[in-house]
Amino acid sequence: MITRNRLTTGVCIALATLAAGLGSVLPAAADGPPATPAPKVELVLDVSGSMRTRDIDGQSRMNAAKQAFNDVLDAVPEEVHLGIRTLGADYPGDDRKVGCKDTKQLYPVGPLDRTEAKTAVATLAPTGWTPIGPALLGAADDLEGGEATRRIVLITDGEDTCGPLDPCEVAREIAARGTHLVIDTLGLVPNAKIRQQLTCIAEATGGTYTAVQHKDDLSRRVKQLVDRAAEPVVTPVAAEGAASCSAAPALKPGLYTDRQVIGEHRWYRVDVLPGQELRASASVAADRAVDNDYGVLLRAVTDTGREIVRGEASGTGRTDVISSGLRYPKAEIEDGDNGSGKPAAETVCLQLSHAFSAPASVKRTPGLPVELTVDLVDGPDQASDVAAFGLGRGWWLLGVLVLTGLVAGLLFGWISRWRIAVWRTN
Repeated sequence: MITRNRLTTGVCIALATLAAGLGSVLPAAADGPPATPAPKVELVLDVSGSMRTRDIDGQSRMNAAKQAFNDVLDAVPEEVHLGIRTLGADYPGDDRKVGCKDTKQLYPVGPLDRTEAKTAVATLAPTGWTPIGPALLGAADDLEGGEATRRIVLITDGEDTCGPLDPCEVAREIAARGTHLVIDTLGLVPNAKIRQQLTCIAEATGGTYTAVQHKDDLSRRVKQLVDRAAEPVVTPVAAEGAASCSAAPALKPGLYTDRQVIGEHRWYRVDVLPGQELRASASVAADRAVDNDYGVLLRAVTDTGREIVRGEASGTGRTDVISSGLRYPKAEIEDGDNGSGKPAAETVCLQLSHAFSAPASVKRTPGLPVELTVDLVDGPDQASDVAAFGLGRGWWLLGVLVLTGLVAGLLFGWISRWRIAVWRTN
């Protein structure tokens, strides 16, 4: 009986101690900042037959890529979840249908086991076709889920050999999903057609293209891209603009992405309180072949259709991104509440349109990438007199300009006549 009582007492003390420990730990964990999702990166490596070519620092492209991978795997930040996918690694035959499905995940995206990942890379040997499009689709699926930043790094020495699935169109479709996935491309051969395709893939998702011809350059560039994934960034929110202001989504301050087909107008709504200033900007990216002349227009309009202010930009020649912005300060008012004790907000409609055009052969869907920034800040003291980007509004400004021009003309005429009279006299 004494032994049983002692055992019961000991168990109770242990449970009490554990409960006290949990009680002290759990509130601290709940009060701490929320954990940031681990950024995800997948390296996509071309293992097609052409990777046997020996033209990188006296060794084959495959060996140079393996050594670069080992250097990169040693330097991957702890917070990055990394995976590896291959293309053209398994099928050596001539059946194109089979060869164009030859892509697989070599190492799953997740916390990195450096030894296991290096062992997997060491087994690779140049083998088959170059199915870049299917590999990108597979990598996008590998990176799905969660709110983390996502990045694909494609290393290849050639063009896709599995048309008509155009990898550039695949990249646009991936970008149109709204998952904020960036594709960076590295080309191992300085070929114009390869450069054009890899540049198109990168531009479609806001990534970069780099030509590399030395192992050290390859290692350094891949390390930079993996490190970039670990840097804190603002993740844009997908927003689908409407065809009219009444159906437009209501936006709060933040960064948004959308897609806009050529010739289409997009509408968004923002509520602006008295004493606030709306600052909005929009950027449209030309992620495909477009004609030389282009423009972008961002208008702030009342819900009744009256234009408040506009920002516009235009250009000619090849430009990847064109941007425009506007500012609208709303003045403080003495009696502006709506019966609830709060000042009444004004609904401002933002209309975005662009003047890009493209040859008939260029696909219209998905639309061109759009990035929209909305911010609401404290307005200036005299908001009613402040013009967008320093320009005035209203008939009074036109009257001032006319009067100024008239006075200047009269003064100039009088001074000119006086100078001529003096010249004749002397």
